Amino acid sequence: RDEADVIARSVGSLLTQDYPGHFRVILVDDQSLVRSGFRMLIESEDDMEVVSEASNGLEALDVLRRMPVDVALMDIRMPQMDGVEATRRITASPLDTKVLILTTFDLDEYVYAALKAGASGFLLKDARPTELLSAIRNVADGDAVVAPSATRRLLDHVVPTLPNDPKAADKRLSVLTDREKEVLVEIAKGATNAEIAQTLYMAEGTVKTHIGRLLSKLECRDRVGLVLFAHEVGLI
Repeated sequence: RDEADVIARSVGSLLTQDYPGHFRVILVDDQSLVRSGFRMLIESEDDMEVVSEASNGLEALDVLRRMPVDVALMDIRMPQMDGVEATRRITASPLDTKVLILTTFDLDEYVYAALKAGASGFLLKDARPTELLSAIRNVADGDAVVAPSATRRLLDHVVPTLPNDPKAADKRLSVLTDREKEVLVEIAKGATNAEIAQTLYMAEGTVKTHIGRLLSKLECRDRVGLVLFAHEVGLI
């Protein structure tokens, strides 16, 4: 449970980071009233806009083939094609679109299916507006966001299956520099980029550079993968 709390804080910290830019969002939900509410919230921000809407996964794919979109805000239960299958097809395609799953169903099978399909985020629809807006920014910037309750259960499911081989751990860690290991430890503790920069006395830009190298060397898709790796090799 202590490990679950650490990783939950790690992923939850992504909700508090702010990123510059202008983000294009598509709303994918079979309820028009829900889409209207999300549109009003998103378009109240200066750095993001809703460029299209879709009522199911098939419609979303058709839109994404015709226009560039940074983030697809995706429901799970929809007719014709659900959010998990749509996510799988989006992430398997050349489309440069990240998927943020937003659902009312906090069920294990949905969490695992969505993340396995390649979703960069998983939030519940009762998330605070500020959390949702920050999640969109983080996902667009290449990070991952998972609802803390789902993250804790995900870790409960994954940690018991992680291998406990010191030799294998040493081999995987050997590709990292000492500085990269320090950054990895801070990520696993749940530190934001700003907190890592302050702790390790480096610029935030340098922190982002180290994170990019960690993702590449360890073949992790996002920060969630880095946190799991740190637990797997015993850094935490």
